[in-house]
Amino acid sequence: MMNAISNHEKTVESTKSVVVAMLFVGLLFFILGFVTWLNGSLIPFLKIVCNLNNFQALWVTFAFYIAYTVMALPSAAILSRLGYKNGMSLGLGIMAVGALLFIPAARTTYYGLFLLALFTLATGMTLMQTAINPYIVCIGSRESAAMRISIMGLFNKGAGVVVPLVFSALMLSGMGSYSDTALAALDQVGRDALRSELSLRLVFPYTIMAGGLLAIMMIVNFSSLQDISVGKDEDDKSVKRFGVLQFPQLVLGALALFTYVGVEVIAGDTIGLYGRNLGVQNFGVLTSYTMGFMVLGYLLGVVAIPRLLPQKNALLLCAVNGILFTVGVALSSSTNTGISEFLVGWAGVPLVPNTVMFLAMLGFANALVWPSIWPLALEGLGKYTASGSALLIMGIAGGALLPMLYGRFSDATNSQAAYWVMLPCYAFILFYAVKGHKLKQW
Repeated sequence: MMNAISNHEKTVESTKSVVVAMLFVGLLFFILGFVTWLNGSLIPFLKIVCNLNNFQALWVTFAFYIAYTVMALPSAAILSRLGYKNGMSLGLGIMAVGALLFIPAARTTYYGLFLLALFTLATGMTLMQTAINPYIVCIGSRESAAMRISIMGLFNKGAGVVVPLVFSALMLSGMGSYSDTALAALDQVGRDALRSELSLRLVFPYTIMAGGLLAIMMIVNFSSLQDISVGKDEDDKSVKRFGVLQFPQLVLGALALFTYVGVEVIAGDTIGLYGRNLGVQNFGVLTSYTMGFMVLGYLLGVVAIPRLLPQKNALLLCAVNGILFTVGVALSSSTNTGISEFLVGWAGVPLVPNTVMFLAMLGFANALVWPSIWPLALEGLGKYTASGSALLIMGIAGGALLPMLYGRFSDATNSQAAYWVMLPCYAFILFYAVKGHKLKQW
């Protein structure tokens, strides 16, 4: 009897510690989402401020997401020395430095400084991502890992819904005076002055962001958040330096994440640019449309995984929907608003052309890809978990390269046809869902 009570108390205590950990990590996922999905509104904003074409504006995504490739392995090394909790704190501090760099960038309107600030922000986020993704996988059973990551996704993409609305309210008021037509009517001195005035709007919010990040860094540092133990690669002398590459489900998972992050960023970060090109009035908040559909997808994951929908089937569903919605983006009307009227018109949401709505609906298709791939790719890695996590984080480079490819095609052909670049990406995700994750040896 006493043993039964003792076991029950241990179970309750274990459940409580998992819930506390998920609350802390959920806060960190919200912060990551807040900073990440700010880019969707920042791209058309900086296009005006720095006088850029589509390809040049999408260097925002390159500078941001390439940091994940450059800094993933150093982040894994830092975590092996400092631990996961201290790594999270350090990541928040580096992000605060990146936010502060926006102040001189905004005062000079020098595009290179904006890109440096974004790279620094993403460097801190890389350290955070490398820590919190395996953390959330390892604090509970692997079978429910995708469900836990889906809950984290609600925090992340919930921030993505809120951020464009806040950014639009603070930064995009009175944008009529900054339209291409209004700027063309001024001389060069007048245009430069107007762009400088617009740029200075960034100073206050990024100062507040830096202060908030430093405050949360202190909270995490002095919190009761426990470290996890997944083993260190260097502890086993028989492990080869690049032994992590022996796991095909991991390597193919990293490639699947590369394609996934690419299409996720295209759907979330180019929609504002695309809407502006089509003359959509509320282009500054269109990222919220994509994030809203992603939130719906994550809610499905929380409810259905693993009881009703196994992780591999969720990934399969996402891939098929991605293919169908991509065809819709590329082929549907750029003037008719029938689909958005049917889906969201009842809620009083501003209507958008069908092609834009299909692009937003890709948020639903993308929602469960990340939470499904992580547990499938990390299964059976043991002491290679930290290095495997770093390799998966490197897949985020897709967010740097594929939007640039879209931008090049958009300038060379037209912005709607350029979305065909997403089709082979979803085809590879489909392959990983059907076969790739099952491969345990080459």
